Amino acid sequence: MPAVSPRTTAVLALVGAAVCWGLSFPLMKGLSQMQREAFPEAGSWFVSSWGLALRFLIAAAVVAWWCRHLLKDTTRAEVSQAVGLGIFTAGGMLLQMDGLSYTSASLSAFLTQGYCVFLPFVVALMVRRFPSAHVLLAAVMVMAGVAVLAQLDWSDLKLGRGELETLGAAVVFTAQILWIERPQYARNHMGRVSALAFAITGLVLLPLTFCTMPSWQHLGLIYGSAPALGCLVALTLVSTLGGMLLMFTFQRGVGAVAAGIVYSTEPVFACVFAFVMPGWISAWAGIAYPNESLSASLLVGGGLVLAANLVVQLKPPERVPPGAPSTSSAE
Repeated sequence: MPAVSPRTTAVLALVGAAVCWGLSFPLMKGLSQMQREAFPEAGSWFVSSWGLALRFLIAAAVVAWWCRHLLKDTTRAEVSQAVGLGIFTAGGMLLQMDGLSYTSASLSAFLTQGYCVFLPFVVALMVRRFPSAHVLLAAVMVMAGVAVLAQLDWSDLKLGRGELETLGAAVVFTAQILWIERPQYARNHMGRVSALAFAITGLVLLPLTFCTMPSWQHLGLIYGSAPALGCLVALTLVSTLGGMLLMFTFQRGVGAVAAGIVYSTEPVFACVFAFVMPGWISAWAGIAYPNESLSASLLVGGGLVLAANLVVQLKPPERVPPGAPSTSSAE
């Protein structure tokens, strides 16, 4: 049996990250509906920032405990990488979650994938070489696939608060993806970096939580029920801890541009999970959140996204000039 190449292992790990993030969509939607019905006085900024802060602070504690014997050896480069990742992660996720309150889910899903378009051109500027045809084709296929997948209504395409926040999130996620593989961070221990980055993400979000909370009691009340707490635990362990650790650890083995295309499978997995999970959440929490059904848009849109991944992943990485972000990021 032939050995699996390091690149293939890294690609599969990033697919795993997309699966973890795809799971978060029905969980977050169900949790948001529970909290909205139980606490209508709690605004979107408070609910979003407090939920994210809890998730990342718990994840930081778990990774810090796991790497407790290694933390004393943390380097200045690891602190620098963690600060950047913490700030970009907090900013991108907060903009995405709040923007979703002011625009449709389909338009949000489409605009968030903007990093698939931004990444090739940013990397092209960094290495002073225009993106190759197969990368541009893959980026177009991803955007077309997500538009079909989300059943995007082009008449809704406007630039209000929600759309601008979601585009801002796509820009921040572009920076986050590129920050992971800066050459000066190549030797960093990603366990130590992850523990620090998760902690910084949570701490960055806490001031917004405290400024927007209806009362101190609401910090505990909105996760006081078993269904809400269960969703929080699943989001923390799977989507935050699992997904982000896979991203931080394995992305360098794929490269920024190719990784961005892999991450675009996230909405495909989200649709698959939406076939069964809403019904489970509804039965547990006593809310009206129906399962979604298989549709032609999933088959066509998901097929385009998966085909885009094949276009990028089946072509061997190209060599780039010295000092470029990675040997595969300028494909």
